Amino acid sequence: MADTAAKKILIVEDDPDAAEALRILLESEGYETATAADARAGLAKVRAERPDLVMLDVMMPAGTEGFHLVWELRKDPDPSLRDVPIVVLTAIQKAVGLKLRPEAGDTDYQPGEFLPVQAFLDKTASSAELIATVKRVLAKGKASA
Repeated sequence: MADTAAKKILIVEDDPDAAEALRILLESEGYETATAADARAGLAKVRAERPDLVMLDVMMPAGTEGFHLVWELRKDPDPSLRDVPIVVLTAIQKAVGLKLRPEAGDTDYQPGEFLPVQAFLDKTASSAELIATVKRVLAKGKASA
């Protein structure tokens, strides 16, 4: 846990219970956290707090505003904002059947190929899977997808 102490994760999630559960889980692993309830507040917090990773929901009050936040960050002229790693944690695949990542055995598409993020997780992911993904993404550092 010692190497995670300085790592800050911004949770952009409109469901306060889900945001709190993520906060508790990530802080129990030694991460600092900040939260935002929508994409606009998330963008402001990314600019103000410079997190090491953004944990992002897609479906929020204004629809699929999580997608818009990804593109706002990826087109920012400041590399520290443009290259911040993003993990999308969403239920949109189940809600609308949208394919965001490869299915088992699908080698045609890779994470980030269409939406420039480092990882996708379903909201049903286990705590262990979520933490493993965060650690993997942070280990790679800031890099454009």
